[in-house]
Amino acid sequence: MMWPNFFLQDEEQRMAMRGRAGGKRRKVLTDEQEGKIKLAFFVAIVGMTLTVLAVGTEFWVELNTYKQNHTDVCEAVHFGLWKFCHKKLWVEEIEKERVTCGPAELPGEANCSYFKFFTTGENAHIFQRTTKKELNITAAVVSLLSVTLMAMGSLCIIMALSKEVEFLLKPASIFFIISGVMVLVCLEVFRHSVRSLITSNESIPLEYEYSWSVACALAAGSILIFGGGCFILLSIPSLTKKPWEYCIKGRNNSNGNTS
Repeated sequence: MMWPNFFLQDEEQRMAMRGRAGGKRRKVLTDEQEGKIKLAFFVAIVGMTLTVLAVGTEFWVELNTYKQNHTDVCEAVHFGLWKFCHKKLWVEEIEKERVTCGPAELPGEANCSYFKFFTTGENAHIFQRTTKKELNITAAVVSLLSVTLMAMGSLCIIMALSKEVEFLLKPASIFFIISGVMVLVCLEVFRHSVRSLITSNESIPLEYEYSWSVACALAAGSILIFGGGCFILLSIPSLTKKPWEYCIKGRNNSNGNTS
């Protein structure tokens, strides 16, 4: 009986508000508030776009072998959260000052495949080095959870704008902040997986460098946290409306109580 009474009271309040407004729906959010929410949502969308771009690409790190004399090709590997690509690059395309093979964006013969621990559960072997699948799987799962939280936060903002439900800004801010933190956690776990891979076998000398996908993920995490903070500020009434109105209202209430 509790829930029917709740919805009945809510409906009665809406009808009363419509009656006071002359039969028209009263606008809960002002144009200024909607503009601020849309601006903060745009910031969050930038972070979400960078996150999806980083998670879906395989340019997180590059493993480069050293160039050898009297050879026409050299080998390099670049990988991300899901798959890796083994490339054979032409030495003549590489800068003469560079002692290692790369960068991976250069044209060459590429062979890309998903990591075995996503298909058969086995560790992958890259240049006689063995991946630590627990760390790689953890980084991938954390990235998926981050994308899920971003979708939930976006749904809250869309409902807040369409239904003019201001209290949804608070859960949206929590979703975006946690999502940004999880993107940064994913980066840290991935960094540990790379270090574990490099130190697993040092028979073949290699150099590694993080690529542009890591920069996208780092920027995405920071932007998502910033966007979530903006939604927290917008959910505080004293920051979305004129502060002096609350001061006058509070003074009037205090005077009424004393009288």
